Amino acid sequence: MALSLSRFYDSVRHPAARSLASEGSSVFGFDHLRGHKYCLLVTYRRSGQPVPTPVWFGLGDGRLYVRSDADAAKVKRIRNDPRARVGPCTARGKPLGPPADGRARVLDERSEIAAAEAALEANYGLGRRLYERAGGALGIETLYLEVTPA
Repeated sequence: MALSLSRFYDSVRHPAARSLASEGSSVFGFDHLRGHKYCLLVTYRRSGQPVPTPVWFGLGDGRLYVRSDADAAKVKRIRNDPRARVGPCTARGKPLGPPADGRARVLDERSEIAAAEAALEANYGLGRRLYERAGGALGIETLYLEVTPA
């Protein structure tokens, strides 16, 4: 099921989403993401090929936070290569601004997870809580990612 869902997301992703990976980084930090609901998170395969994924995000203390399915491909890619690039985008991944480079990691400390959840909550509120509960009802294990400016 996860593979077919991934193919579906690939099929609806905006064609310009891949352009963010090849564009030069022109900003430092993530302040340019404020006011946006989606960012394009670019992670890298072992081959070095960039993979863009539109995600919900939260900002806090100069860091960007994302919640993801634990078995998502982006999590595997981040565990293998922490390089990341982010920029504002539409829900389908059409870039809306310049990219910024970062270093990503999976959070495992309880206090870090609480900070990540607070950042996401601040950006989305009730709608996100309802969406997340639906995923929890399906038994999907999730985790949090943190991206720091590089």
